[in-house]
Amino acid sequence: MQKQVQPRRQRRRKRRSWVRAAVIIVFAAAAVTGLVKCLIHPPTVSSPDGSADSAAASSSSSKDDSPTPTTRKDQFYTILLSGVDDDNGGSDTNILVTFDAAGGSIHCVSIPRDTGAYINGSAHKINLASKTSTAKLAETVSHLLGIPVDFTIEVNLHGFVELVNAIGGVDFEVPIDMNYDDPTQNLHIHFTAGMQHLYGEDALKVVRFRHNNDGSGYGTEDIGRISTQQAFLKAVAQQTLTLSNADKIGKFAKIFQQYVTTDLEVGELAWFGTQALSIGTENITFSTLPGAWSDARALYLLDTEAVLELVNESLNPYVLDRTAEGLQIPT
Repeated sequence: MQKQVQPRRQRRRKRRSWVRAAVIIVFAAAAVTGLVKCLIHPPTVSSPDGSADSAAASSSSSKDDSPTPTTRKDQFYTILLSGVDDDNGGSDTNILVTFDAAGGSIHCVSIPRDTGAYINGSAHKINLASKTSTAKLAETVSHLLGIPVDFTIEVNLHGFVELVNAIGGVDFEVPIDMNYDDPTQNLHIHFTAGMQHLYGEDALKVVRFRHNNDGSGYGTEDIGRISTQQAFLKAVAQQTLTLSNADKIGKFAKIFQQYVTTDLEVGELAWFGTQALSIGTENITFSTLPGAWSDARALYLLDTEAVLELVNESLNPYVLDRTAEGLQIPT
């Protein structure tokens, strides 16, 4: 049987069709890549004079290489993260996150809720500001530490529960025996010290625990609880920032939309996410604002010298060091 030979014109037509398809695919891929890159972008921050300025570019000093007091570091941002409890009002947890994308590090400093701060001209517990608004809390933290708060992220504690459940729970070393019951809140916390696999509701109980019904517990109340919160958040970060959770991005996005309020744009949040993956959890560190409880003032009073050192080492978004005069710390 004689083999049929395709006409040359038909073969050329088929080759041209494949070439056209390949070209279309290449340009479509380029368009998608370009769109993603346009959507994902570093945030823009406001300079003290009110002008918009990108921290990604604002670190370039003046042409004589002399930085001004407001010259910013490259890709260095401050974000106030607050955990909000709808039932009690105010923020249950406040953490100032400094995101140094250029330097490859993330530092999280916990702010005790009883920290003394000036609010409307008088010294109060900083938690009072959170009960007013997130904006008021950010302003108070900024004045307290002498640095700007670029952005805020407010997380409803129900969102915390959903996130922990979404990543399949977290293996966590519960630091002490916890036995606390408050029937008025229908709150019952019972855990034995040691390694536990915690899902959302139990995880929330562990990070909110302060003391047992008999008065035992951390001994330092809020400061002890902060240490547990920091350890747990690092465990969550280690489990969340893994490739194994790549298929859960849609679920994370849904949780974010439902339980998170922020002044960051979607593209900016995506940029922080990609940067966090490259930075890695080994470069995420935690600390607590240094100070001590004052019975006389009924406040957690900050140590100005130690706070200034912490600010300049880990929190300051400016090229030049801050000075004690720039901090507004009650004594």
